[in-house]
Amino acid sequence: MTDFGQIITAMVTPFKAENKHEIDFAATERLIEHLVNNGSDSIIISGTTGESPTLSHDEEVELFLCAQKKIKALEQRHSLSEKLPDARLASHVGAELTEPSIMTTHYERNAADGASRAGCKIIFGAGSNCTQTSIKMSLKAQELGADAVLIVTPYYNKPNQKGLLAHFSLIAEATNLPIILYNVPSRTNISLTAETIIELNSQYPQICSLKEASSNIDIITQLRSKLKAKDFSIYSGDDSLTLPMLAVGANGVISVASHLVGNQMQEMIRAFNTGDHVKAQEIQAKLMPLFDTLFIEPNPTCIKEALGIIGMCSAILREPLVALSQEQRQDLKKTIESLQTVLN
Repeated sequence: MTDFGQIITAMVTPFKAENKHEIDFAATERLIEHLVNNGSDSIIISGTTGESPTLSHDEEVELFLCAQKKIKALEQRHSLSEKLPDARLASHVGAELTEPSIMTTHYERNAADGASRAGCKIIFGAGSNCTQTSIKMSLKAQELGADAVLIVTPYYNKPNQKGLLAHFSLIAEATNLPIILYNVPSRTNISLTAETIIELNSQYPQICSLKEASSNIDIITQLRSKLKAKDFSIYSGDDSLTLPMLAVGANGVISVASHLVGNQMQEMIRAFNTGDHVKAQEIQAKLMPLFDTLFIEPNPTCIKEALGIIGMCSAILREPLVALSQEQRQDLKKTIESLQTVLN
């Protein structure tokens, strides 16, 4: 099974402030470096948080190539850091280093240390409610060198479990990439059952992971009774449910909040995994106000606004999503400022 780590960030797609119809690739590179330096083991390109419904397939490919190029550059920097003393490393790469974190806490790593995560995997959001489109984009991801594909359950056409089995089977037969199933009934109005997931994994071992974006903790218990963590990984699709899902067998989280607090979320998972449940609960409690605030409007509205507030990229969205109100923006800013105080 491919190891995607504990924190997978569902990355936003930065758009140019002066023209929302153009991707801001400079900001994209800056954001990727920030994520690599601050807790992300893997990133998802052109997922729902990346506003995939408003991206063309050409833009999705351009985003992937941008991410791939940036991560390779960070890997080269890390390789150089292992060969050169710190002072010489700084002279080589100092001008390129971004601020290591927006939340200045003792969990931070410096940028050169963070480059050790530059091997983070790139997962391509290839899902569609058209099976053939999902196959086409999965094959494109394979051609480009993606580490895996994220495939959402088909939305709007609402297939039954037999239809879901056929949909994912055809995709698995077409590509040799690892497949992460994406269960998000709030957006699709359908849900994979544990029985269907187990059957898919038994027939196609490359279907090796699940993003469970619901409060259905029972499904994780059911899956863990049949599928071992070393063979099938499960990720919470909801930041606030990370800790409860870890308790019943999840491996980590596919996160939105990790754009801001990836290191703190890594620390929470590490505390849980080492048996320090009190510490994990304390970190969760400190992060809950942020988790709640980031979803007062449809994702990625709030996380983009937060990234705009801290100067990482513009908050620009593509319609049909629209910006926060001034009052909501101020509330979000207060939450971020309060969080910095609590974590310091």
